[in-house]
Amino acid sequence: MKRGFDLFLVFITATLLSILIFMLFVLVKVTSPGPALYWSDRVGKNNKIFRMPKFRSMYISTPSVATHLLRNPQLHLTPIGSFIRKYSLDELPQLWSILIGDMTFVGPRPALFNQDDLISLRTEQGVDKLVPGLTGWAQINGRDELPIPEKVLLDVEYLHRRSFLFDIQILWLTLKKVIRRDGVTH
Repeated sequence: MKRGFDLFLVFITATLLSILIFMLFVLVKVTSPGPALYWSDRVGKNNKIFRMPKFRSMYISTPSVATHLLRNPQLHLTPIGSFIRKYSLDELPQLWSILIGDMTFVGPRPALFNQDDLISLRTEQGVDKLVPGLTGWAQINGRDELPIPEKVLLDVEYLHRRSFLFDIQILWLTLKKVIRRDGVTH
């Protein structure tokens, strides 16, 4: 049922936002050198690495680490990078990852390939068995501000509470947070 819902929602979302997605593609391309999409190596279900697209919000010379590990993330943002991050518009290309099955709409956010501490804790707790999500329980309960152990505890809570209705609740709360820009630090 979850996969069917994901496919239904991908087609609805992509159709409704197709003009916005095209405009963002062009804006990212013309406001800074490099490709419009950034393909990041991420950890998926069963710790399998997959390539996840995002609209590029940082310059191509930015190190491939979690944003909170950069000394001053603001220095790395492209002219429209801050705007697309504030409204989570950089995440829209992940509709592709949902379409091909590497991601789902709701699940733990996929770790970067080099976030060994997060990957290890998730594996110990069985969270690695879940398909990563565009949004998740940890995302709406702290996003970038959460220390890794707290993020994993929320991922474990999602693992045990997951259901269609819980996913709908998380999607609704995500929409509210995106509109309010809650939890966005850079």
